[in-house]
Amino acid sequence: MPGTRFPLEVQPRIPPELQGLEQLANNLIYSWERGVRALFFRLDCELWEQCGHNPKVFLRRVGQDRLEKAASDPVFLQDFRGVMSAYDSYLEFRNRPDRDRSLLKEGRDLVSYACAEYGLHESFPIYSGGLGILAGDYCKAMSDMDVPFVAVGILYRLGYFNQTIDAEGNQVASYMPSRFEDLPIACATCKEGNPLIVSVRMAERDVWLRVWVAQVGHIKLYLLDSDIEQNSKEDRAITYQLYGGGEVNRIQQEIVLGIGGVRAQRALGLAPTVWHINEGHPAFQIIERCRELVARGLDFASALEAVAANTVFTTHTPVAAGHDLFEHSMVRHYLASYVAELKIPMEEFLALGASPGGEHRFNMTALALRGSRFHNGVSAIHGGVASHMEGYIWPQIEPAENPIRHVTNGIHVPTFLAREWLIYFNQEFGGSWRNELSNVDYWQQIDAIPDHVFWSQREYLKSKLAEALVERITRQQARNGFSKAQIARMTRHLERGERGVMMIGFARRFATYKRATLVFSDEARLARLVSNPERPVVFVFAGKAHPNDQPGQALIRAIHHYSRKPEFEGKILLVENYDVALARKLVAGVDVWLNTPQYPQEASGTSGQKAAINGVLNLSVLDGWWAEGHRDDNGWGITPHGPQYSQEFRDREEAGELLDLLERQVVPLYFERNSHGYSRGWVERAKAAMKTTIPRFNAERMAADYVREHYLPASRQGERVAADGWTGAQTLAAWKKKIRAVWPAVRIERLDVPRTDILSDEVLPIQVAVELGSLTPGDVVVDCVLGVESPDAEFSARSHHALPHCGSTADGRALFCIELKPAAPGLQSYMLRVYPHHELLAHPFEMGRMLWV
Repeated sequence: MPGTRFPLEVQPRIPPELQGLEQLANNLIYSWERGVRALFFRLDCELWEQCGHNPKVFLRRVGQDRLEKAASDPVFLQDFRGVMSAYDSYLEFRNRPDRDRSLLKEGRDLVSYACAEYGLHESFPIYSGGLGILAGDYCKAMSDMDVPFVAVGILYRLGYFNQTIDAEGNQVASYMPSRFEDLPIACATCKEGNPLIVSVRMAERDVWLRVWVAQVGHIKLYLLDSDIEQNSKEDRAITYQLYGGGEVNRIQQEIVLGIGGVRAQRALGLAPTVWHINEGHPAFQIIERCRELVARGLDFASALEAVAANTVFTTHTPVAAGHDLFEHSMVRHYLASYVAELKIPMEEFLALGASPGGEHRFNMTALALRGSRFHNGVSAIHGGVASHMEGYIWPQIEPAENPIRHVTNGIHVPTFLAREWLIYFNQEFGGSWRNELSNVDYWQQIDAIPDHVFWSQREYLKSKLAEALVERITRQQARNGFSKAQIARMTRHLERGERGVMMIGFARRFATYKRATLVFSDEARLARLVSNPERPVVFVFAGKAHPNDQPGQALIRAIHHYSRKPEFEGKILLVENYDVALARKLVAGVDVWLNTPQYPQEASGTSGQKAAINGVLNLSVLDGWWAEGHRDDNGWGITPHGPQYSQEFRDREEAGELLDLLERQVVPLYFERNSHGYSRGWVERAKAAMKTTIPRFNAERMAADYVREHYLPASRQGERVAADGWTGAQTLAAWKKKIRAVWPAVRIERLDVPRTDILSDEVLPIQVAVELGSLTPGDVVVDCVLGVESPDAEFSARSHHALPHCGSTADGRALFCIELKPAAPGLQSYMLRVYPHHELLAHPFEMGRMLWV
């Protein structure tokens, strides 16, 4: 139709009885409190879907008549008041008795958490995938635990893309810019009440950043935005798109996040005592915090010690290619002014980002590691991988002993536990179950759920998923030109009369290492498996590939190709536009969650955790979290093969085991129905999945681990080096400088003749001489490591015994002696070493220096 279209939004007046709806729409507590979202859904379910589950947009567009009707409906009002009462209680009730709040205290401690993306809810699209969802869950857990905590990120107008899949299986990416008035944010203000704006220096210009704030339950998330009139057109685009624009835009965004994030917090009057860098993107905050201290009179080395002391760094990347690397020329261009203020040569600064194989590139992970003292991977396996991959930071320390540890990721249970399970737990366990999330014994009562009730609950969740899939696939394939008859064949196993089907889900980012097509390695065998009319099986695939990842997009086309084959039609389903809303339905509704990553490249993975808490059984390669979570009775593990084997061998072996498990265990168990119509063995495993996953892999457990293992030590370490005008930082920096200069000349030698056996009532005398140069005996520890050897000659330490200083040798070397009495009998081994020691070190091996006899 010709002519100009003028948009017009007719907005309602919220009745006084329902004014609280606006409060609920402006606090992201709605992202996990289903009762809040249910109010909007009940007012107008169709509009709720049209608005993308966005409460602010919904309240601007809902009909006045619907609001007036709800305001006079006693049932709705009762439910509304119940939700508001719970909301008010949540915000007001602090210092819960079941929390150990003695660790971090309001007014004394504050954790600052920085991340490039946050996945809180589909209505707030400033995330792309797993890193963002994890950060969002973490913020929610911190709110639930009422930890003194603030988060910092970037406010993008373009988050991740919307995906359609065309009739040929090609991914088509489209972007819909967010309107900030639609988001649950407000403009942060300074003391005078004006919008808060800070600036960062980029090359020869200043870039101005507006600060926004989102309320996430108890905690605040501050977001930086360069799209303001004070900036040039080019600079307004810096924060426009998440991970957009190549290396130039990436370094600009990371300056905004790192340096701008610190300045925003200073302008807000915040004084964090712990700084948590989540992945390498925010690591430039180290520069800004050092610059502040240099301006106060510290030298750079002392400033770096002071900053690193209370900084935590979490790496999520299991492959070297995943780290941000910037050309030295680019770093010089954008950061020259900061380096000048640090009062150090540019080459000294560039060395902070040095890494093997990147002689002319600046590694953000290396900067984060050198500028922090508390480091971790995100699962036990990933902690080991990171210790090896980043071992160059501590060159003389074995990876198993270097400072990188792990905190295994967890999920926010109230967000991803199905509404039906929430209702059931509230009815049967009482509302206090949320206070018992990490209590392993508490969740044993899952076993008390009657088997038939458990099975019925799972079947109902699957039916809700099936309805959603039919709707999505019908819309998707009608757009692609498929006929009604074709669509009916595709969805026939999802229709109400066919709900006895077993449903297997695979939903995640399409990247080659995730091996989405592994199950198709033997097409004929898979076709037989899914085509048994007595045991119908359907696979549901969903996920996006990065727009620049052509191999990932090829995987989508391959699955589309399989789904169109006659033997797989209706049995292999590929659903477009995987998002948080679809994820909530999938992880609750499928019977089996399939995950086939290439070991050890799954840093953690949390989608399987979301499935398991809903009674879905994992069938996964034993990598990431599942290597810790798997037991013989709560799912199935596929034996991984490491990189020492060829890719062809690994794929063949693991695909064979996958199909073996499906054919011989998974599918037969599901269809092993008793006289009541359900599989008792399946229910037992599904209950085991819930009761083992909920207490061990929830976000509150993860947050408590960070508080106990990282935040509390970092806060106290920060206090130690800051005391008496940063005396500790200056002392430590000077001592480290001395160690670095002298260590190359240090030598260690054993003087006594080693004995090969002693009697049980005897001691083993050991004498070690150390050439210390200008160091003193107090600058080092001489250590006897006692342990045993495995049959393949691997040494396992059992105890450590420090050798006291006992004099000097005739040639002036320091002498260290011990009379060792082993506690255990039998054959054992011991080793002798020396390493630097200072009482102010956060980790005994943080210097990375060690010599062995």
